[in-house]
Amino acid sequence: MSGILYGIGIGPGDAELLTLKAHRLLQALPVLAWPAPLDGEGMARTIAAPHIPAGKLEIPIRLSFRPDRADTAAAYDAAAAAIAGHLEAGRDVGVLCEGDPLFFGSFIYLLARLGGRFLVQVVPGVASPMAAAAIAARPLTSLDESLAVVPATQPEAAMERLLAAAEAGVVMKVGSHLPKVVRVLSRLGLADGALVVERAGLEGQRVLTLAAAEAAGIGYFSLILVHRRSEMPR
Repeated sequence: MSGILYGIGIGPGDAELLTLKAHRLLQALPVLAWPAPLDGEGMARTIAAPHIPAGKLEIPIRLSFRPDRADTAAAYDAAAAAIAGHLEAGRDVGVLCEGDPLFFGSFIYLLARLGGRFLVQVVPGVASPMAAAAIAARPLTSLDESLAVVPATQPEAAMERLLAAAEAGVVMKVGSHLPKVVRVLSRLGLADGALVVERAGLEGQRVLTLAAAEAAGIGYFSLILVHRRSEMPR
């Protein structure tokens, strides 16, 4: 029998936010794969490290993370081939993914390549918007409110349209796109109440106002929480 392919959500950064199921699988699975830069371990492997016993077969998926994604397809093709070899030999494989595997997750690209050939199980993880809301003690939504999750890589007009249509929003992957996001939030009247959460659950975690984030600068692992209400729901 073929092995099972597991997409394992590792959470946003705090190693204590792994689910019990994720922890059990990290102990049990013989093969683990994880996205990584061209050198080094990568975020998912670093987060999971305290829970990974020695002696695992490991497959780093080496990516340049260039904005043009020119090498991405080839990297996932190669990783899928290596993983398929283990699955065909009857070995289960776990793919570690920051946050949740199916929420902007790298596992999606392996699922597209291998999902039709092998049995797949996905272990949900704590996604970064939930972690950021918890850190900031800021409710994402309540009652019948809608929530827009918008990558900062979107064109400015598209971002504005999406955020204007919802009561609350999460702007993901902010980093160098901060000036564009500030312009959009200012036009929508959402800038004053916005909160920036950087490196949620990781060393160097910060919660900043939008003005403070503009002054200090922020990295790629940042998101912005916005809401049209000015007070907590009662």
